[in-house]
Amino acid sequence: MTSLSELPIRDDLRGRSPYGAPQRPVPVALNVNENTHPVPEDVASDIVARVAAAVGGVNRYPDREFTELREAFARYLGHDLTPEQIWAANGSNEVLQHILQAFGGPGRTLLGFAPTYSMYPLLAAGTGTEYLAGTRDADYELTPETAASQIRDLDPDIVILCSPNNPTGTPLGIETIEAAYAAARGIVVVDEAYAEFLPDGVPSALTLLPGRPRLLISRTMSKAFAFAGARVGYLAADPAVVDALRLVRLPYHLSALTQAAALGALAHADEMLATVGEIRTQRDRLVSELRRLGYTPHRSGSNFVLFGGVSDPQATFEALAERGILIRDVGIPHHLRVTAGTEAETTAFLEALAALGRPGAAAAQDEAPERSQGAPVDSDL
Repeated sequence: MTSLSELPIRDDLRGRSPYGAPQRPVPVALNVNENTHPVPEDVASDIVARVAAAVGGVNRYPDREFTELREAFARYLGHDLTPEQIWAANGSNEVLQHILQAFGGPGRTLLGFAPTYSMYPLLAAGTGTEYLAGTRDADYELTPETAASQIRDLDPDIVILCSPNNPTGTPLGIETIEAAYAAARGIVVVDEAYAEFLPDGVPSALTLLPGRPRLLISRTMSKAFAFAGARVGYLAADPAVVDALRLVRLPYHLSALTQAAALGALAHADEMLATVGEIRTQRDRLVSELRRLGYTPHRSGSNFVLFGGVSDPQATFEALAERGILIRDVGIPHHLRVTAGTEAETTAFLEALAALGRPGAAAAQDEAPERSQGAPVDSDL
């Protein structure tokens, strides 16, 4: 059998590993930041009916401009957005890929602030864009001064800010986004995959769009909407940006079935997002209980919690997996990440972790340099 190394693959892809998270059939899967609550039955029935109706016309190509879906996304996001400012694709990863295809490429650079979403450098590599790993402040925060100074020094073509950040959960202040945009000469992307889990009243980067044509806000239906399997991501930006993304998308990239399913979910947005409050409650419960157990949970505005103080992350991961609970080793020394699930799932995790005993003294040392810089780690979005 031929090995990958024997193929005439691009030199810049040699030695790289594809993205992937552990997939094991376990009773409690809290490793990939999904909304673990199922889609309500009445909503599911309406989505199925819409998809069934769309099947009747699959002998024809779908609406290439997914006009109705863009109108629905504009209504959902608000902020006086128009359909001309909306883009969508098969998950937010494809949205980000379109951005890099249009604005990145050979001779251009993408700046992210590590540790952050591990797909950013992979998407950069796939488009021939050089990835630059910036650094964060203590406790994974990113101040306006830290972001702006690195942008000015590195002068990237594209800056990407994950808000809240994955895998740390760290919320990003709106003032940091303003400072990053002011310091950048090129595109600034704010990846708001987990925005719906932020506390009420915290402003979205969407509020900054007017007058900032180089600012792009990426979202997804995979998290709060509990729609990960449907693969729908979207973006809000200046209409000229949307025109640029048209240049690189594949023809008819959103199937009629995908469009129908997404429209069904958006038609029931209130019902689909009804579990967000409960997920926030379980997230905050995780922070409280992990601290009580002797770990060091970090501030989170997402649907997951990164916690330190783990003496042997891989051993703890395996011990929990043996008990039917899957969480995530994201590659940060002495840290693990757990998704906030249902009340029962959260309880199962906490009880299993408590049964393993208190963390060792060696784990209490959180190496500040390792926590604030380095390559992106294994996480997901």
